[in-house]
Amino acid sequence: MYVYYKVADPGSSAARECVRGLLATVRLETGVQGRLLRRAEDPATWMEVYEDATRGDFAAVVERIAAASGIAAHLAPRSARVVERFEAF
Repeated sequence: MYVYYKVADPGSSAARECVRGLLATVRLETGVQGRLLRRAEDPATWMEVYEDATRGDFAAVVERIAAASGIAAHLAPRSARVVERFEAF
């Protein structure tokens, strides 16, 4: 599962720590370790990557944790968290 969004201040340590807390909570609740990446040519675009997220309600769990994390306060105007899921075939 991939979640991407734009942050208002890509250099913000508060935003980075917020997402790291989100990732830690996801790991505690689901056992899935997420990673935080940023787009090389646009450092304001961040992406959370969750591999092996096979639990059926995983996306809903991540969104619940994200809502409680306060990440929305760090998003750029008119930005939202976009979730995309891919599976092997």
